[in-house]
Amino acid sequence: MTQDFNQLDNKKTYLITGAAGFVGFFLSKKLLEQGCKVVGIDNLNNYYDVNLKHARLELLKPYDKFAFIKADISDKEAITNVFETYKPNIVVNLAAQAGVRYSIENPDAYIQSNVVGFYNILEACRHHPVEHLVYASSSSVYGANKKVPFEETDFVDTPVSLYASTKKSNELMAYTYSHLYKIPATGLRFFTVYGPLGRPDMAYFGFANKYFEGKPINIFNNGDFNNDLYRDFTFIDDIVEGIERLMSNPPAIGEMAPHKVFNIGNNSPEKLMVFIETLEKCLSKSLGKEVLFEKVFEPIKPGDVPATYASTELLEKAIGFKPKTSIEAGLQQFTNWYCEYYNKK
Repeated sequence: MTQDFNQLDNKKTYLITGAAGFVGFFLSKKLLEQGCKVVGIDNLNNYYDVNLKHARLELLKPYDKFAFIKADISDKEAITNVFETYKPNIVVNLAAQAGVRYSIENPDAYIQSNVVGFYNILEACRHHPVEHLVYASSSSVYGANKKVPFEETDFVDTPVSLYASTKKSNELMAYTYSHLYKIPATGLRFFTVYGPLGRPDMAYFGFANKYFEGKPINIFNNGDFNNDLYRDFTFIDDIVEGIERLMSNPPAIGEMAPHKVFNIGNNSPEKLMVFIETLEKCLSKSLGKEVLFEKVFEPIKPGDVPATYASTELLEKAIGFKPKTSIEAGLQQFTNWYCEYYNKK
């Protein structure tokens, strides 16, 4: 390949929505480290601990080329103003109401952020043309698919949660805008992202919390070890490198719709129980003493899927990269950070 995917143009302006979020923070930091100008948007909602979002933003503050706007992408006027003021060249939409189970309790939040908010981003890109719109989709769009590994060409019309439905609608909306207005757009189907400074609503983070609270962890697999849940756990650094390489590789305008979708997953699914055992070992190493979780087994929750497993062939072909961090290495980084951040040592 002739293109150097690791060399971003630091004369361009990168707009990152959800900049105080897990993926948004790490992507912003990586761009700023390379001297890029980054405009971050986040509404700093309280879906999970806001202090963690502020802690991430504190780590971005020292960078001269970072501008932060507290705004909600569902506020069309605010988004329009940001585009008019900063004229971004590349937009990465990571702002979304996350979580599969929460979408059953609070559907309004998902429609506002993931549908109305994304529509506002598309409209802004339409009226203030950008070189590339990259946006977060999700592995949840594969829904009830039985065939593994999941490929981008698979049938994805069987979502089993509203969250998944909103992410699938994002892909359809982006395709339409790409077709009508020639907006180069790339959707990214993330597979269970984890790592330091991660989301407290994710299982691995919750397991660590429960251990220190002296409570048992709930495992939603009926205690069926032969038919365990499988997850393609993807370390945050791999996700960021994938996004970074794809940003400078927009779909060609000559196509009917300059729109592509890629899986970003580890292509190496782990049994949930193996992941939990690895987390115990890593936490033991971080603390210098043996850690064993007390476990309570429960039925699978509505909206959960038994397996996520990414085919990464398209990603490798496009940018010469596939996620590679092992869960041992990734979880050790998480537990080291967790114990330091929460002063558990």
